[in-house]
Amino acid sequence: MIRIVLVDDHPVVRAGVRALLDGEPGLSVVGEAGDASSAIRLIDTAAPDVVVVDLNLGAGDDGIELTRAVRARVPAPEVLILTTYDTEADVVRSLDAGARGYLLKDVPADELFSAIRRTARGEPVLAAQAAATLVRRSTAPEGAVTEREVEVLELLARGSSNRDLARALFISEATVKSHLAHLYTKLGVDSRAAAVSVAIERRIIRHRG
Repeated sequence: MIRIVLVDDHPVVRAGVRALLDGEPGLSVVGEAGDASSAIRLIDTAAPDVVVVDLNLGAGDDGIELTRAVRARVPAPEVLILTTYDTEADVVRSLDAGARGYLLKDVPADELFSAIRRTARGEPVLAAQAAATLVRRSTAPEGAVTEREVEVLELLARGSSNRDLARALFISEATVKSHLAHLYTKLGVDSRAAAVSVAIERRIIRHRG
């Protein structure tokens, strides 16, 4: 029996996923949580095999940081991300944090069941969009946006000035300008607004409407 903990800040979503999983032979939801701190306490007592985590947990909680904390436990459960976000930044950060798999919430039930079983065995599981992201990065590494450049783009999307960027990232304004120049070249643009627009269009960062 594969023991599962669900972590999602939407109770209705948790209830729907739990109903699906509890109806599948060999899978058992042993607990659910709506925020990171509750999730960690639950994981430490319930000892799940797999933790299914949403990226946006509300109230400032972040599924990627939770993933990192889960994977630091001893023994460490496997983590399967189940989210609505398919941006390059989210996929790469999740896998870097230790997630074994990355799925979108529109996945068919049978694929979710299979993904949880594979995750429990330690096998990588990726949605088609996530796999395509990794292929793009590996086949064109010179044009791939770095983690630092993603941070710059996310701050640009919030309207940050060069001074704001420098302060937030603990770098000089000259370094900010260097990052912007590299981003403009990689994205084929010549302005901050265009960089943000193309980054959202290419699903490098999330649209924050």
